Formats: sequence, structure tokens, C-alpha cells
Amino acid sequence: MSKSIFKKQPHMIPSLIAALMLLGALARWPYGYYQLLRWVTCGVAVYVAYTAYNWQKMWAVWLFGFVAVLFNPLIPIRLSREIWQPINVICALLFGASAVFLKKPAEQKQQRE
Repeated sequence: MSKSIFKKQPHMIPSLIAALMLLGALARWPYGYYQLLRWVTCGVAVYVAYTAYNWQKMWAVWLFGFVAVLFNPLIPIRLSREIWQPINVICALLFGASAVFLKKPAEQKQQRE
């Protein structure tokens, strides 16, 4: 029986939403959009890191943990728009790549003796 893609990649839709919002941040928006972007990006990064931790993908835990700290809305890191734009693009690519390539490891069937 085949598993649903969302069971193998439950982070796919949140990651794609974060990626689209990060790319959308390249346009001019009211300040509220960027506040919402911090909350969404930080939350999705924590979720992806938690999912990766459960799957023993430690590289992704560290990577998305760093993204969560970078976009932390409670203690924000203040940078200029010129610095944020490439960061937003890189993080959008990371979320997009995680949606495609970060998958639940195949479950090994236990042999009965």
C-alpha cells in the first residue's frame, strides 16, 4: 500500500508557503507583511527542524534551526533591505529544496524469526 506524499513529506505545504512569502518579500509591502513573514518563516523553520530531528537528518536540524533564529520575531535581527533580499532568496530556495528533497526515511521491515 503506497503512502500519501504528505505522510512522507508533512512539511511540504508549510515549506512552500514560507518560500513563496520569502520571494514575495522582494516587493515593497507594508511593515506588517514583514512582521508576518518573520512569524511564518520562524514557525515553519522550527517545524522543519523538528521533523528533520525525528528523521535523524541532523544537517537539516542545524540549517533550519539557524533560519529560525535568523527570522526570530521576538528578538529580531535588524538588517537593511539590501541585506535581507539575498537572505530571503536563499532561505526561499532552502525551503523549496526541503519540500522536494527532505523525505521521511524508508521504514525497514522487521523480519520475524
